[in-house]
Amino acid sequence: MNWMPVYLSLKIAFYASLFTALIGIPLGWLLARRKFIGSSLLSTFVMLPMVLPPTVLGYYLLVLIGRQSIIGRWLQDFLQISLVFTWQGAVLAAAIVSLPLMVRAVQASIESVDKNTEDVARTLGKSETAIFFRITLPLAWQGIIAGLVLTFARAMGEFGATLMVAGNIPGKTQTMSIAIYDAVQGGNYEQANFLVVLISAITIIGLLCLNQLTRINRW
Repeated sequence: MNWMPVYLSLKIAFYASLFTALIGIPLGWLLARRKFIGSSLLSTFVMLPMVLPPTVLGYYLLVLIGRQSIIGRWLQDFLQISLVFTWQGAVLAAAIVSLPLMVRAVQASIESVDKNTEDVARTLGKSETAIFFRITLPLAWQGIIAGLVLTFARAMGEFGATLMVAGNIPGKTQTMSIAIYDAVQGGNYEQANFLVVLISAITIIGLLCLNQLTRINRW
């Protein structure tokens, strides 16, 4: 049994969740607490990966980071980094696809935090940074955890955008979802069944933990 797709999927999902948290938490806070010109447009762009076909999103990423693009050439020439057909490119694809889940979970959680609590801290002379890290985030932690669980589960199952950006290179970019497709195409149903059961179990466990967290919150 080939365990490399399992390892790669867990690795990519972990880094994608970390990257998504670093981007999604500030974005969620911005959309929840700040009203500005263009906020609706920003919210629309954040949600686009959720509704666009994964192959379309993957194509956009290829155009953006490919060697023929300005960004791709800069990464290659100055940093010696090539994201296309690498596991790092798979991380980027999974993170972009998962970003709406993180942002929406964080935004909803922060919107539920009482603004009066933050205002009291302001009257005591606390900075916005201190309020964010010492009041808002601790009170919104359950939404952030929920976003991380959903992001990890979504990144584990990402297929279309990852295939477009990272390709299907065994041992290098072949994730569980791509390996399942490959195994079915090759008639290796034993490998396909194993991976399907494994990825389903991981996703179910994550959702059960999320439901338990929600139940604790209600109590």
